[in-house]
Amino acid sequence: MAVITMHKLMGLLMTGGEHGCARVVQAACIIGDAVEQEDHLMCYAKQVSSADHFKVGSHLIELILQTAYIQPPANQSTEGPLAKDMVLSSVILLSAKALRELPDTWSSHMPMLVPPVKWTGYDKGAYLYLPSYVMRTHGARQQRESVKRAPTEQLKPVFEALDTLGSTRWRVNKRVLSIIDRIWASGGCLGDLVDRSDIPLPERPDTEDEALLKKWKWKVKSIKKEKRERHSLRCDTELKLAENEEEEGFFYPHNLDFRGRAYPMHPHLNHLGSDICRGILEFSEGRPLGKSGLRWLKIHLANLFANGVDKLSHEGRLAFTENHLDDIFDSADRPLEGKRWWLSAEDPFQCLAACINLAEALRSLSPETTISHIPVHQDGSCNGLQHYAALGRDKLGAAAVNLVAGEKPADVYSGIAARVLKIMKEDAQKDPAVFPDALRARLLINQVDRKLVKQTVMTSVYGVTYIGARDQIKRRLKERDAIADDAKLFGAACYAAKITLTALGQMFEAARSIMTWLGECAKIIASENEPVRWTTPLGLPVVQPYRKVGRHLIKTSLQVLTLQRETEKVMVKRQRTAFPPNFVHSLDGSHMMMTAIACKKAGLNFAGVHDSYWTHACDVDEMNRILREKFVELYEAPILENLLEGFQQSFPSLTFPPLPDRGILILKKYCSLHISSTKQAEDGTLLVLPRSLIVPPFAMDNGTCFTSV
Repeated sequence: MAVITMHKLMGLLMTGGEHGCARVVQAACIIGDAVEQEDHLMCYAKQVSSADHFKVGSHLIELILQTAYIQPPANQSTEGPLAKDMVLSSVILLSAKALRELPDTWSSHMPMLVPPVKWTGYDKGAYLYLPSYVMRTHGARQQRESVKRAPTEQLKPVFEALDTLGSTRWRVNKRVLSIIDRIWASGGCLGDLVDRSDIPLPERPDTEDEALLKKWKWKVKSIKKEKRERHSLRCDTELKLAENEEEEGFFYPHNLDFRGRAYPMHPHLNHLGSDICRGILEFSEGRPLGKSGLRWLKIHLANLFANGVDKLSHEGRLAFTENHLDDIFDSADRPLEGKRWWLSAEDPFQCLAACINLAEALRSLSPETTISHIPVHQDGSCNGLQHYAALGRDKLGAAAVNLVAGEKPADVYSGIAARVLKIMKEDAQKDPAVFPDALRARLLINQVDRKLVKQTVMTSVYGVTYIGARDQIKRRLKERDAIADDAKLFGAACYAAKITLTALGQMFEAARSIMTWLGECAKIIASENEPVRWTTPLGLPVVQPYRKVGRHLIKTSLQVLTLQRETEKVMVKRQRTAFPPNFVHSLDGSHMMMTAIACKKAGLNFAGVHDSYWTHACDVDEMNRILREKFVELYEAPILENLLEGFQQSFPSLTFPPLPDRGILILKKYCSLHISSTKQAEDGTLLVLPRSLIVPPFAMDNGTCFTSV
């Protein structure tokens, strides 16, 4: 217990920010929990109450404070408030040996060298000995109990999907890692690597001018904040670079958040991380590219370069890669000494990995037989709106987010920007005396682009409010220094937010009506002091955890601890506003898990990052077929009808609004036939003409439903 206490307390103090401190409540809880886990590991004891956790933890902290007490210098008072400018005469330094060994103690849930234990229950699966839980409930009692009570047979598809995600074997791309190591050793600050050098604090000005001193204090405060952020990023980078370099293969156990989205349990180097993480990681198993894989590797490289290239058709992206072969070879051969073309990419380290693999393939006598370990991504196109379009059978919305085919991938952000610009041009022609917004429209016409509206469109599926949209657009305008006057800037942001939300409502009318219906149902339920609960298409029970927090006192030998603990009172507004996005997240989590299971059965290596699906380049066409089939399978079920029926069964005394009207889009048509082109029939439905088997079902060459962004 002494080792556990010192280890946990040291960890908390080392991550305690600028002052290296930790709250007693937090420390007591973590230490008490660690002691119980060790007890379970050694003798499989029964669980103890949370109050006992705090009491055990507090007593151990008290003991370490008594044992590790440092006698202050004789001239330093131990009573009364500390002097404002007191300088401590000594500090404790860790030994060099301890510093070298610290990385081995930073994380307990490391990647595994053997496949994770298959999930069979709430706390049965993943790690061999470490405590593992299938869901991250964060203390939400009702959610935890719902999962525990669910029949094992009901949760079997969820367990199978998590086992599938955990069975993918990874390794470190040593060529990319060696390049990152060189950059890091020389000071960082290339690609996404943080600058290793520290920022000096400005000296105090030799003046008593209050305005200058205030300005200096704000400067010091902002630099200290940046120093803390840089320190955090440096530590995170050190962790990533130190992990699994020598291992030829390792696995990531997965679990879920309360909505049913899957995550690796290891927090640092994993494929959900930054470009650095994704550039370092690759599939342990290599597969020959084949003709299709070589094509997808070229498209993948163009997607990673991005900067607008990812908005081209597949043929346009292939042409981009072919036109930059000299840059690709130079990047692979001389990544730091050459032209550094790869650093111009939006995802530079992933782009570098693709350059190395493609250069190797093109230089070989048989490019198609070259072994590739690179995961190729197929990303959802504004995935939340895709799910809403499918729920509402909305043809207009579906076309905007690539659920139906076009000559090249649709860009929903550009589509909304075009609608906003059209409305503003019309408003700009009006008389300002009658229509004051005419002046704002004239001011903004040259500022409207996809970047201005992108964040608002992205957050629309999360129920962004008018105020939220206004603040988002105001930040974009402020970044451009487009409008100097603060009052005019605020007015312009208000007007632009109103027009953007109007354009969204026009393009995604079905999505808006479904969001409104979901919110109304949630409000009715929460008004009865009940949390919103539902079951996902894969059988996972979900309970929204938003409850009001109360205070709870626990007397310990160290002090009286004040804890925050959820009460029986639900947060009505939070239950209402969170339900639409949480429900859609539960659907995209279900789709990803359905796809993972099917890919495993088809013999594919699969990894998922929410709405981004990964596999070997040679298997992309097969994965595309599967993910589209599973998307259609998901929405062939009466999802909203089932949801309403569940509400009515759970709350028979409540009256819920009728389901919103939906359109006539037939998703199955795009999966059952091979797409060549579409034309409008007289009855308004889309006709789909067959073509060669080379193109995956439910997808044109440019990709639909899921574009390879």
